[in-house]
Amino acid sequence: MPTALALSLAALADRRVLAVLGKSALATVAIVTLLSAGAWWAVERTFLATYYVKGLSEIVATVAALVGAWLLFRLVALAVIQFFADEVVIAVEQEHYPEAAMRARPLGLHREMQVALRGFLRSLGWNLAALPVALLLLVTGVGSVLLFGFVNAVLLGRELTDMVRLRHEGAPAVPAFSRFLLGAVVVALLAVPFVNFLAPVIGAAAATHLVHRRASGVFHAS
Repeated sequence: MPTALALSLAALADRRVLAVLGKSALATVAIVTLLSAGAWWAVERTFLATYYVKGLSEIVATVAALVGAWLLFRLVALAVIQFFADEVVIAVEQEHYPEAAMRARPLGLHREMQVALRGFLRSLGWNLAALPVALLLLVTGVGSVLLFGFVNAVLLGRELTDMVRLRHEGAPAVPAFSRFLLGAVVVALLAVPFVNFLAPVIGAAAATHLVHRRASGVFHAS
């Protein structure tokens, strides 16, 4: 993991990776903004129709939109990077694993959209499933944060490594603990303002190194 993360940070100097970072950041902000605006309008209309208090309905809608944006950011960011993932993976493979890059099979636009949507729905489903337990854990102060962190670390580690393995038929799976560590690092980075825009790209690059180092026999779980 330390080596994979160090190499993924170095990938940020690659112009191709920086281009993906720019596109993914803009797309993530645009999608989260649209979803938040839609949530604001829906909550404001519903609250106003129910309680007939315009000023209060706008406050409730604004709070709901901000909370929704915070919750959705990591899901949308990962869905977006899965859509652009091929470009990050290709850049890393061509730099460090040229033979594997030549053998890789392109996913195509349709397949990339399928993978991104499937990953988003899976993450959304598991986060919603964890929500009732998280509400019960609110009294602990940190229990809810730890629960969502664990769930998303497991999900992200799997999604990030699987999107690399899709390009390489028969690629070995990365050990579960290493996937979890990768996911945990990305979850932590997603919680840091501004750094959260880098997190999906760093995760995709690190996942590429983990998969190929595993395939070449130099990977060791850490």
